[in-house]
Amino acid sequence: MPVAGTVAWWSPDPRGVIPLDGLIVSRSLRQACRRYEIRFSTAFGEVMAACADPGRPGAWIDRQVRHAYQRLHELGWAHSVEVWGPGNRLVGGLYGVAIGGFFAGESMFHHQRDASKVALVALVEAMRASEACLLDVQWLTPHLASLGAVAVSRARYHEVLKAAVQLPQMQLVAS
Repeated sequence: MPVAGTVAWWSPDPRGVIPLDGLIVSRSLRQACRRYEIRFSTAFGEVMAACADPGRPGAWIDRQVRHAYQRLHELGWAHSVEVWGPGNRLVGGLYGVAIGGFFAGESMFHHQRDASKVALVALVEAMRASEACLLDVQWLTPHLASLGAVAVSRARYHEVLKAAVQLPQMQLVAS
């Protein structure tokens, strides 16, 4: 059990992943994708701040975590997918770490309906275009399962992870 004030590391077994060819995009989500502009890593700090909102249920992103991911971003490892709405307003997004063909999604947020899902669709499209192969979402929740996430054993996860990190670094750009 983690002690308050310490940073914990989680390695769930089974692990939640979204197969890049298995993302479920409903008709309404496809329509939502057309309403927004997608950008990558242009507002990393703002995405982190929105994900770290202490008013969110299950808030876990504290100052230390934000600082660590900001540093990873400065070093080119952490990235954000941003969903921009009318008035050039950030309305949703996600962030995580990319290594080779692997992206570890850490957290997502939305201020408008479906905006976080739109970010996920954009991430999967960018990963496919880069020939990446592993999108890690950590836990298989009912929400993520509805989008196509599946559970994989730790042994299988480690096999796929080993191959994914050896791929060329993915390029996260809007298509």
